[in-house]
Amino acid sequence: MKSPKNVQPDKGENRSDGDRPPRENPPWRFSMGYLGIALLVLMIWHGMMNVSGSRSIPYSEFKKHVDRGEVTECSISADMISGKIVPKTDNSASDTAKETSAAKTEPQQRGFLPKFFSKEPPKEGEPYDFSTVRVDNDKDLIEKLEKSGTQFVGNRPGFFEQFIMAWVLPLALLIGLWVFITRKIGMGGQSILSIGKSKARVSADRETGVTFADVAGCDEAKYELQEVVDFLKNPARYKALGAQIPKGVLLVGPPGTGKTLLARAVAGEAKVVFFSLSGSDFVEMFVGVGAARVRDLFQQAKAQSPCIIFIDEMDAIGRQRGVHLGSVNDEREQTLNQLLVEMDGFETNAGVIILAATNRPDVLDHALLRPGRFDRQVVVDAPDLDGREAILKVHSRTKPLASDVDLRRVAQSTPGFSGADLANALNEAALLAARRLSSVIAQSDLEEAIEKVIAGTQRRSRHLREKEIHRVAVHESGHALVGAYDKDGDPVQKISIVPRGRSALGYTMQVPPEDQFILTRSELMARIAGLLGGRAAEEISFAEVSTGAENDLKRATSLARQMVCMYGMTDTIGLTHCLEQDHGMFTGVEGYRTDCSQETTRLIDKEVLRLLNEAYDHAKKILLEHKEQLKIVTDELLEKEMLDAQRFYELLGMEVPQPPPPVLRKEEEPPPPPPAEDAEEDTPKDPGNISGEEKRE
Repeated sequence: MKSPKNVQPDKGENRSDGDRPPRENPPWRFSMGYLGIALLVLMIWHGMMNVSGSRSIPYSEFKKHVDRGEVTECSISADMISGKIVPKTDNSASDTAKETSAAKTEPQQRGFLPKFFSKEPPKEGEPYDFSTVRVDNDKDLIEKLEKSGTQFVGNRPGFFEQFIMAWVLPLALLIGLWVFITRKIGMGGQSILSIGKSKARVSADRETGVTFADVAGCDEAKYELQEVVDFLKNPARYKALGAQIPKGVLLVGPPGTGKTLLARAVAGEAKVVFFSLSGSDFVEMFVGVGAARVRDLFQQAKAQSPCIIFIDEMDAIGRQRGVHLGSVNDEREQTLNQLLVEMDGFETNAGVIILAATNRPDVLDHALLRPGRFDRQVVVDAPDLDGREAILKVHSRTKPLASDVDLRRVAQSTPGFSGADLANALNEAALLAARRLSSVIAQSDLEEAIEKVIAGTQRRSRHLREKEIHRVAVHESGHALVGAYDKDGDPVQKISIVPRGRSALGYTMQVPPEDQFILTRSELMARIAGLLGGRAAEEISFAEVSTGAENDLKRATSLARQMVCMYGMTDTIGLTHCLEQDHGMFTGVEGYRTDCSQETTRLIDKEVLRLLNEAYDHAKKILLEHKEQLKIVTDELLEKEMLDAQRFYELLGMEVPQPPPPVLRKEEEPPPPPPAEDAEEDTPKDPGNISGEEKRE
């Protein structure tokens, strides 16, 4: 995909993470060298302040100079004494000559700088300025100064100097430290002082690089969103008819189906300003931040309307109010309340369209989904067979494919795959082709990639005992034979006894011939029998079962319970719907919970056990009738470790099941031309007794 032209630099703020170039020296990186230089400058400054025109002497030496009358003048402050000393040259000073010489060789230092920052001691007999630290408890100092005839004055700092030193400098230091810390710990280059600002990333170049041509497998969703694009391009045509575009469009679908890609395509087609952010960007540890960011976001959007605001993972802030535990509930509810007001409150947001995506629409607040806010929901579901083929074609544009690659066949072997799963499978196939030094991607690479996505990576390093390998081969052969001989079973595509993933010692891949949206009771029972076929084969071959069927039993029991409690497929329980889906709103664990009495629960357990026994007996019956084929397939598996569909059905003497031909969809008829201005209006016909299906058609 080519990058859009005429892109203005955005200083890294309005650029998505995928388009942001790597920085060699991020602005937030703090080098330790800077800290060393700062400390060195502080040391030099401190030494220069300490080194003045005076010589620092001990207080005891100062007292001796006072007693000898050598201190001619001094200035006394609260903690320092400074002045001038004129040494006497008579013999009375001979007692202190040694002390003076000692002081000359080792002058007193203040601070933590080397000695060369101190003032050189004066020559003998020369007057010099001195300074010393005053001792507070010396009460006889004034009397001695008066007796020696020393001129002394008291020194007290002025009000301005005290104000600067006591208030201005400390406050300036604290403010500077605060600004420094907030800049360093700010998220994404933003300081705490701007925490109320929106974190939305803006595509200011009006080009996202994605159009509807880059989105496949969701034609209905694209058709719904084309109205939004057309309104942004030609708003006058809609306003002339009094039509209003939906203020909010909610994209609903499982993870990986392309909801975010659709939003980017809408912005790319409409070529308007595109704000994108996640629902978690609103919530912080500070109360009220989410609501402030919502207000700031809509203020920016109004200033640049028409525009699109895309909020990903809407359930992070749009959950139902009053059903959460913990202190974060208040902050989330404040954010949601502010969002409700901004979308449809007292003021109108003309030209601002909200797109949101979620895979949990059932937990959203009802006030958020009402008309006037998110009044249109676009379902982006897992693609069907044609959609998967179209998605594979889109993602294989930049990948060299071999001539034998059949994307239709790949699409048939990936039911239930989302767009992200298909893209991942193609990428894995490209990696496998590069690993074997090939210049193109072959069909075998795609098949291996699909198996890797479904079952995991091969683990040939896991060494099993010979009897364990034999048991795994019998187990997988049982799954395959039940699926092949059951008329309602899914065709077998591949069998393997190579360990994959975390715990799979082997696997049998069964793929339905076409997409199934409704399953009958016979088809569900065939699936349960296929799951139990491995355990039945072990019992027939070894007269003893193992722990290898744990996952099969779990899936079979779950399917049987749904048949009893949700689909009403047993006569004992009847049409009662006894199983409700639990979204784990309080526990955090999703699953199912029964909604019935204890007596009904006991009946449900009996019916589930009856269905499992019925399917197990059916699987054993099939394997006993084809016990020779079970041994043939097992021996072939032990020899080759893998069997594809062609070889498996060849061993059984059967034809490989072929998928039905694709159903050609009728193209939509173009809308009729607008009537002439002088034409009379047609009288509407009586629709008569038309069923709901015919009306929808």
